[in-house]
Amino acid sequence: MESIFHEKQEGSLCAQHCLNNLLQGEYFSPVELSSIAHQLDEEERMRMAEGGVTSEDYRTFLQQPSGNMDDSGFFSIQVISNALKVWGLELILFNSPEYQRLRIDPINERSFICNYKEHWFTVRKLGKQWFNLNSLLTGPELISDTYLALFLAQLQQEGYSIFVVKGDLPDCEADQLLQMIRVQQMHRPKLIGEELAQLKEQRVQKTDLERVLEANDGSGMLDEDEEDLQRALALSRQEIDMEDEEADLRRAIQLSMQGTSRNISQDIPQTSGTHLTSEELRKRREAYFEKQQQQQQDPPGPLTHPCEKPTTSSEALSSELGDAMSEEDMLQAAVTMSLETVRNNFKTEGKK
Repeated sequence: MESIFHEKQEGSLCAQHCLNNLLQGEYFSPVELSSIAHQLDEEERMRMAEGGVTSEDYRTFLQQPSGNMDDSGFFSIQVISNALKVWGLELILFNSPEYQRLRIDPINERSFICNYKEHWFTVRKLGKQWFNLNSLLTGPELISDTYLALFLAQLQQEGYSIFVVKGDLPDCEADQLLQMIRVQQMHRPKLIGEELAQLKEQRVQKTDLERVLEANDGSGMLDEDEEDLQRALALSRQEIDMEDEEADLRRAIQLSMQGTSRNISQDIPQTSGTHLTSEELRKRREAYFEKQQQQQQDPPGPLTHPCEKPTTSSEALSSELGDAMSEEDMLQAAVTMSLETVRNNFKTEGKK
């Protein structure tokens, strides 16, 4: 595709671009086309003068602007036709009755020139493939053989005039190269106006982004990023709070277990220097509760046995519920007992 000559639109010089894209080179300049237009204007003036230089038609003709060119760079079909005659090329109207009677398949032609109002562009075969060389496109557009007839029919329906270029076109590098290889086009070229609009939109978005960054003191932090950061901080605070609560709970359980051990050690002698396991502690706690239940079942007497220890309110509550207690209930009761023992110890120490 890089070997294909493709002039892009400048001003209203589409006729110049159309001819150069057709011939695949910088064959014509605005000055040369203007010279052809002036020559055509002079030929028309001489024909009008044949009817008399004093006639009304002649005076009207002189007052009218040129029909072959204007200040914007537009050139007429006559200028294009005369420019191609220099290369031995001829233009035939594609949808004329004479040409249609020939029933020529468009794929068997070599090139077409298309015109709508004041815009001209070329469709040409290079090698074995067709290309739309419209100067309003950002690059050549590949046209498949099966799509060519449909493409031309669509142009006619949109009001385009289509001319078949007859004659031998000058040799060009692209035609020679594409005779040996076939190209594929992954992305269709855009109209130049669309590309400029897209570039303008990108520049506007870039400017808006720069303003946002400046508003954030160069930190580059957008509102969405700030919201994400706030959510992350909130989650981290929640995790810290949960960790604090878990730590408090672990400390409370340790205190309760320590209080339970002290309470039980008052009634059950332990071997000096021996650390009880949780299983041994549980068995001794069960034995203690059974002892308390037996004491409640014995008939009350006027005197308390000298070896018996007075039952606290927490112990009485535990003995009353001992039959229906599960291991979890027993553990909860032990915790309650231990906390009560701790409070009593604190009170005793305070009195001292």
